[in-house]
Amino acid sequence: MTRKEFLAATLSLMVAPPVLGASPSKSKNAPAVPRRKLGRTGVEVSCIGLGGFHIGKQKEESESITLIRGALDQGINFLDNCWDYNDGKSEERMGKALRDGYRAKAFLMTKVDGRDKKTAAKQIDESLRRLQTDHVDLLQLHEVIRESDPDHAFASGGAIEAMKDAQKAGKARFLGFTGHKSPDIHLKMLETAKQHGFRFDTVQLPLNVMDAHFNSFEKRVLPVLVKEGIGVLAMKSMGDPFILDSKTVTAPECLRYNLSLPVSVVITGIDSQERLQQALTAARTFKPLSEKDVQALLAKTKDAAQDGAYEKYKTSHHFDGTVQNPQWLG
Repeated sequence: MTRKEFLAATLSLMVAPPVLGASPSKSKNAPAVPRRKLGRTGVEVSCIGLGGFHIGKQKEESESITLIRGALDQGINFLDNCWDYNDGKSEERMGKALRDGYRAKAFLMTKVDGRDKKTAAKQIDESLRRLQTDHVDLLQLHEVIRESDPDHAFASGGAIEAMKDAQKAGKARFLGFTGHKSPDIHLKMLETAKQHGFRFDTVQLPLNVMDAHFNSFEKRVLPVLVKEGIGVLAMKSMGDPFILDSKTVTAPECLRYNLSLPVSVVITGIDSQERLQQALTAARTFKPLSEKDVQALLAKTKDAAQDGAYEKYKTSHHFDGTVQNPQWLG
């Protein structure tokens, strides 16, 4: 797809923001957080999402709860999480934050690692218990990072069976998968699904100003998702946070770049009030980058991006939780 086609696809996802008077923002003068269409699901989600991993890192549980509720009160409704984040602490804290009516404000997503039906089903129920809810809005298979993962997931007695059962039982509204290692593996997962007559509602993938230069998800996977109307969940905008270590771009530039792509939501780590305000500002002030601006950012990051040194999720096991903990797979 050309940049012009990307821009057209991005604009097609954007919807009118909520009426200001009905906005959940604490300040009546604060602009609403824009919403975007989540693929073909018929659901609209905030263009910025709160990442689940970072929300379990605060020293005090009360701080995590304050951040989650603050995000929801100010218009961020997409909440990311995972069964394995911080040994379950991220889900437990989010579950407590969603009490007192906050669950109704949230589009809640979590992920499971199990590759067989029994393990995945057990993790799904554990996640629901921690999150203190009878269902998640989106359930995803986590870390599809091995060449063998698609075949294992769709095998008889595999994880996809557990996920489909959860959906039938009302435990999950929509189904997706995530991965950060290789565009080839994402494309194989999509093709394997098609061979089994299955269509994912969402796919989560790393997108950022360096990805375009090295083993690119943006160039190879994103066009497929856009064509098929699958909800795109962008992650690793800042390389978590190694891209920022390159000193080639700033955090606001990273967020604006991703928001300019045809994605439904940009999931970003929010571990402090400062990071929350950074995310809110990026969403509320967003204007798509011009072609000239895009090329300027890509030019600034080209040299640093060549060998994937700042995209460690592609080139190392630094982010591979299921490699470091194979027992999670079942």
